[in-house]
Amino acid sequence: MSTYEIFASLIKVGMKVTVEVTIFSAVLALALGFISGLARMSKYKVIRVISSVYIEIFRGTSLLVQLFWIYFALPIVGIRFSAVSTGVLAIGLNYGAYCSEIVRSAIQAVPTGQTEACIALNMTRAQRMRRVIIPQAFAMMIPNLGNQLIELLKSTSLVSMITLTDLTYQANILNATTFETTKVYSMLLIIYFLIGLPLSKGMKLLERIVSEGRV
Repeated sequence: MSTYEIFASLIKVGMKVTVEVTIFSAVLALALGFISGLARMSKYKVIRVISSVYIEIFRGTSLLVQLFWIYFALPIVGIRFSAVSTGVLAIGLNYGAYCSEIVRSAIQAVPTGQTEACIALNMTRAQRMRRVIIPQAFAMMIPNLGNQLIELLKSTSLVSMITLTDLTYQANILNATTFETTKVYSMLLIIYFLIGLPLSKGMKLLERIVSEGRV
């Protein structure tokens, strides 16, 4: 099999799955990150405890084990997810826990003077967060969130362990049939790099746009 044919096979079969899992799990991770990050600072103890338990469990255990648990263990108690849903759910929950700490730390990094000024203007807590605190914190979150999204993309290779035919799965099949290990996995490295490059550049562009005009 020629180099071109190997490359074409990887693109044709595996790219769609990898991109889909990356996009949907990233959306879930960002949503959970903001929700749980804000929940960590709630005035209600029960909300803080629930958020903390979620974060500690998913940061403190292996993503691979989480994938196996959702895909192989939950069906024992009657809860079943497809391989794609399992990949999205496990990766989204795992990276959502890391994103939540980025959100929380960025919000807490906003100078207290901003909050005091909002209180002086008689803003409610929700108005302070929506109009003043979060817009400033968001600019500080972007670099770290960008790093997490790149890591998330690379983690999608683990879904090959639950039978999803992503790029890594297809590379393993090609390697087993062609025995051209160097060529196959070099192509795989290049493809992951090409997928991640626009994501990295996009986050840097977003950072410049959001930070424009800020000191």
